[in-house]
Amino acid sequence: MNYLEAEAYLNSLQFHKIKLGLEAMRSFLDRVQRPELKVKFVHVAGTNGKGSVSMTLLTILSGHGYRVGLYTSPHLSSVRERLRINDTYISREKFAGIATRIREVLGEEKITYFEFTTALAFLWFAESNLDLAILETGLGGRLDATNVVVPLVSVITNVSMDHEAYLGHDLESIAFEKAGIIKAGVPVVSGTEEERTTGVIRRRCRELGADLHQYGEAFATEAAGDGAWNWQGLAGPLTGRELPGLRCSMRGSYQIANASLSLAVLALLADRGFPVPPADIRAGLLGVRWPGRLEYVVLDRTTREQVFGPAEVGNLVHYLLDGAHNPAGVDSLVSTLKEEYAYRRLLVVWGAMIDKDLAKTIPAIGAMADRIIFTRPAGERAAEPVQLLACLPAELHSKAELVADVSQALLTAERVAGPGDLIVVAGSLYLIGAVRTFLLGELVE
Repeated sequence: MNYLEAEAYLNSLQFHKIKLGLEAMRSFLDRVQRPELKVKFVHVAGTNGKGSVSMTLLTILSGHGYRVGLYTSPHLSSVRERLRINDTYISREKFAGIATRIREVLGEEKITYFEFTTALAFLWFAESNLDLAILETGLGGRLDATNVVVPLVSVITNVSMDHEAYLGHDLESIAFEKAGIIKAGVPVVSGTEEERTTGVIRRRCRELGADLHQYGEAFATEAAGDGAWNWQGLAGPLTGRELPGLRCSMRGSYQIANASLSLAVLALLADRGFPVPPADIRAGLLGVRWPGRLEYVVLDRTTREQVFGPAEVGNLVHYLLDGAHNPAGVDSLVSTLKEEYAYRRLLVVWGAMIDKDLAKTIPAIGAMADRIIFTRPAGERAAEPVQLLACLPAELHSKAELVADVSQALLTAERVAGPGDLIVVAGSLYLIGAVRTFLLGELVE
């Protein structure tokens, strides 16, 4: 297959719905000589923050000179975004070549889209002479297709409500699924905040003899003034380790918590043959970029080009793109808008999947918005604008507008945006992918 054929074949697998379980993955990997055994991994699970932690680890480790693979999901516009080594995404030729091999091994057997891309990641990483790879779960952990590895370190960023149809309808059940990535004797870094979820992680670690390094117990952060912060190890092998006066490039106070998890992972990796000096950690934190997550974009209305420096104020339009789609993510977005952004009016373009908790997310962002435009990203799971409107409190309906086409929704927001206004686009990474492509072009060449 060439790349377009491989992409079309992969897209055809989306007709096979989400299927949790490891049998198909293990069966395939057995037939290709277990490529995942040739790679050292950090395995990352959690409800929110997985991507930020993974990207922070990649940026710092690769900045020091290690050759690091990264596998994340979902993508914004191209499936190739899911697979990269350091700063380089997998090429179209390499993607097509490995995809062809997978298809030939499978024969008439069908696997899911996520199982296919995970298999492709393992095969690519195994042949690429990596030092290390960062592997992000897709859904949950226990039955996720990535959960066939025994990593150097396991990470659970946090636990909140999302994907209830697959993971359970209470936090303890969801925590149990996330805790499924914990392996015997493998250290765990956890950022869970509530004792009922931390308790699940703690019990699983005890059962498997895995050392737990819990945020707030084994390590912590404190504000150092003027936006800087300090990291300190408090217990176990982290005791006495300190990194003062740190700064993050990514905005949002919650990013400090995500970065602190990454620093705990780096401390544990240093004891396993991957040391990184403090200077490279500081530089790496300032260099982290994660497209579509609190991504601030300024465009010139006339040229449609991105503006990075001084320009005529009246001719600019300001966007903030964020993939917040569940209650915890939207709460973080709302807090960040209140604490870190100044604007005259807040204009919101919102699209979401119908299976998300719209009754909690839409009122939260709707209360802040001066105007909210409901739209519909592509995909059979996408909610219709009228369905989104139904979740907005009736007293806020006067500020809402329904524009199904995403590009027209953006142009509608731009027409009413004046100097000092901020257009926030959120609700779904599918929406962010479409919007980012419309505004900036493809992320991957």
